[in-house]
Amino acid sequence: MKKKLGLTTKIFIGLILGAICGIILYGIVPPGIIRDDILINGVFKVIGKGFLRAMQMLVVPLVFCSLVCGSMAIGDTKKLGRVGVKTIVFYLVTTAIAISLAIGVGKLINPGIGLDMSNIEIAETTVSEATSVSDVLLDIIPTNPISALANGNMLQIIFFSILVGIILAMLNEKAKTVANFFSEFNEIMMKMTMIVMKAAPVGVFCLIATTFSNIGWSAFAPMLKYIFAVMLALVLQCLITYMSMLKVFTKLNPLTFLKKFFPVMSFAFSTSSSNATIPLSIETLDNEMGVSEKISSFTVPLGATINMDGTAIMQGVAVVFISQAFGIELGLNAYLTVILTATLASIGTAGVPGVGLITLSMVLNSVGLPVEGIGIIMGIDRILDMTRTAVNVTGDAICTTIVAKQEGEFNEGTFYSDVIELNKAI
Repeated sequence: MKKKLGLTTKIFIGLILGAICGIILYGIVPPGIIRDDILINGVFKVIGKGFLRAMQMLVVPLVFCSLVCGSMAIGDTKKLGRVGVKTIVFYLVTTAIAISLAIGVGKLINPGIGLDMSNIEIAETTVSEATSVSDVLLDIIPTNPISALANGNMLQIIFFSILVGIILAMLNEKAKTVANFFSEFNEIMMKMTMIVMKAAPVGVFCLIATTFSNIGWSAFAPMLKYIFAVMLALVLQCLITYMSMLKVFTKLNPLTFLKKFFPVMSFAFSTSSSNATIPLSIETLDNEMGVSEKISSFTVPLGATINMDGTAIMQGVAVVFISQAFGIELGLNAYLTVILTATLASIGTAGVPGVGLITLSMVLNSVGLPVEGIGIIMGIDRILDMTRTAVNVTGDAICTTIVAKQEGEFNEGTFYSDVIELNKAI
């Protein structure tokens, strides 16, 4: 009897086939109504964007219910405090490491030296005003929770939902009806997620096919050093920083983790959205890794909002690249400012495609670099956006696994289930 393909395997197959299809459309099929209007901007766009919108539809109610139930399920406010502090500290530390690593790689490779600026078309950019630390902290507290939910302000939603969960845990039997409502509504959202996820392989295929059919290889040529620097920093963060932390804090096998989590990384790559990956990430951590949903339903949605290591890496390399391209020398103080600003900017970065370029303008402003530099990297940012999203969600999962192991909410038998089954077979 043949083993049926799992959803994550189907998603990965859709990713590969979509890339092949996109490359064929770009390089072989001539431009025209069939390729451009019917396929790329017709079928692929409607199905791909439609799937992405369906995933985004789930995000706010899913994050809200997951965090309420997660906070409520942890129950013990001391334990919740420990989990919260560990998670936030981990996210901030890894983001600071990520941007420091990116600046180091950027200075080593020097991607902006030798770039002929006269051949680069400067695109219009959206300038984001620098926000003070006090305003960032105050903005976490919603003046109107309903408005925060309606506008998808994730930091405010997280604050309010954790507060509701803590109070429900404290009231216990007195608020049993409300607690049951959130638990049941969370079940509804999980079921809705699984229904939407059935379309994931097709949605991923269309999204990737659209991306590769629009990216010309000529666009990469003058930017290869920049692309290589970002990719190298992302790989180092994922394979060295994260896997070292996993080994040191949990003694678990990093290769087993990567093998089991790779389909989620592939899904994040195809959607370029940390938020859209939340349901699959929680499910994989629960079913494949042995992480208790009590922990993952709290740390993963939180990470999708405040843990943007991949975005921080892009910003670090971009600062070095733009400063070299424009011939502006940056000193040690400037780079320290970049590390601080990018770490804080990552907290307020929404987990949706392309938003890293907007917050990059805030980082550039902090050290006096021209925001016009963003226009140089806009053309090739899509493929980098996809890669850094995969790194973002991996960081969330590593943190979740470490916290779950330390809090006794981890099943090692589930994590090593493949090895156990292999030994039984032998």
